[in-house]
Amino acid sequence: MYLKLENYDSTISIRLPESIHTRIKVLAKRENISINQLITTALAKKLSALDTEEYLKGRAKLGDRSKFEKALSKVADIEPDECDRL
Repeated sequence: MYLKLENYDSTISIRLPESIHTRIKVLAKRENISINQLITTALAKKLSALDTEEYLKGRAKLGDRSKFEKALSKVADIEPDECDRL
């Protein structure tokens, strides 16, 4: 099955330190992917992390400490099962 990607034609030019460029080449070869694919994937992961952080900060602002403590007080104070211990 093939996916057709629309609007997949943007091009950017960036300047990289030689050390980073070398690492990218080595990693891409090791992963058996193109440099473009490695950079695209790394950038997508970073954008996802930033979006998640922003989302969680927004959700945290909606929180209410007293409601949290009230809910937490309803949890039994017992030791966790062996399989749940850290």
